[in-house]
Amino acid sequence: MGGYRIVLADDHAMIRHGIRKILEDHAAFEVVGEAGDGLELLEILKKKAPDMIILDISMPKLRGLEAISEARKICPAVKVIILTMHKSTEYVYHAVAAGADSYLLKDDTDRELLTAIEQVRKGAVYISSFLSSEFTADIIRTCRSSGKPPSESATTRERQVLKLVAEGKTSKEIADLLFISIRTVEHHRANFMKKLDLKSTADVIKYALEKGYIS
Repeated sequence: MGGYRIVLADDHAMIRHGIRKILEDHAAFEVVGEAGDGLELLEILKKKAPDMIILDISMPKLRGLEAISEARKICPAVKVIILTMHKSTEYVYHAVAAGADSYLLKDDTDRELLTAIEQVRKGAVYISSFLSSEFTADIIRTCRSSGKPPSESATTRERQVLKLVAEGKTSKEIADLLFISIRTVEHHRANFMKKLDLKSTADVIKYALEKGYIS
């Protein structure tokens, strides 16, 4: 049997069984291994060299996000789909920053798994439809290029300016407070707004409230 070679990694055997069943209905895919924890996954990769890993975030011995970087040391070109119950956008940021090619919710497996696989095979990043409205191409590029979530890729100075903008300070007031030029303030503001995909001052205030920069 040949085809696109996939390894499944999840500490719940029933989940692995369900995914395998979906994949085995399609001749194009071949499940070449199953792992119940992160370390077992790495051992399988050394022997099987798959095209793709379908991986849970929460696994014993080696968590999914750490497993991505270790897996790529063994199989540099392997594609990674994170399949998880976690619906928090912070998890998505961290997964994409860690190198995941897709973030799919387990609730969406039946409807979206095959679509996710096809999109990832074409080189796209696929985010579960439940979460995708939160993630623009710019945010994904920022995560992948920096290896950090957008909130962590913003510099200390950019976060200082963000906080002051959210507090209602003008560019001149911020420049005076931080002892920098107005032009530099505007540069920092443009940078953090692009990194965090904020379109307006209202977006900045909302983000600052959510992240605890202001109360």
